[in-house]
Amino acid sequence: MLHNLDVIIKHAEQNCKSHGARLTIKRKQVLASLVQSEKALSAYDLIELYLTNFGEKIPAMSVYRILDFLENENLVHKLNLANKYVACSHITCSHAHGVPQFLICSSCNQVKEITINKSTIAELKSNVEQAGFHLVTPQLEMNCICHTCLSTAA
Repeated sequence: MLHNLDVIIKHAEQNCKSHGARLTIKRKQVLASLVQSEKALSAYDLIELYLTNFGEKIPAMSVYRILDFLENENLVHKLNLANKYVACSHITCSHAHGVPQFLICSSCNQVKEITINKSTIAELKSNVEQAGFHLVTPQLEMNCICHTCLSTAA
């Protein structure tokens, strides 16, 4: 996992550099925390994790600014349903990505990012417009139960 994390961080650095942005040490550390997490994390989860992993307190406003930067660089996604963040599962890909759909376990907060078929999004967009609305973001988030939580609940 550590080797994979190094590859992910290096790719993220190159991505930022190509846009004229810089992946600072704290940005790398927050991104690494999200990459290594098995679940979605809130800004306050990240503050606690940062203190545990790096022995330093980081102010909430700094975490929110870092998350905003990482989101703008397409390195993390904000999950509005859970008000939490996850690392993009396609950081090391160099091809264009489809519209993300997030399956969020309401029990353990594990998140799986999958891609929605373009024709499905086109149909949803058409339905939205027919209803008199404009689609702002096609990102979908679904409240689910993962197989692990489902099997332990039974």
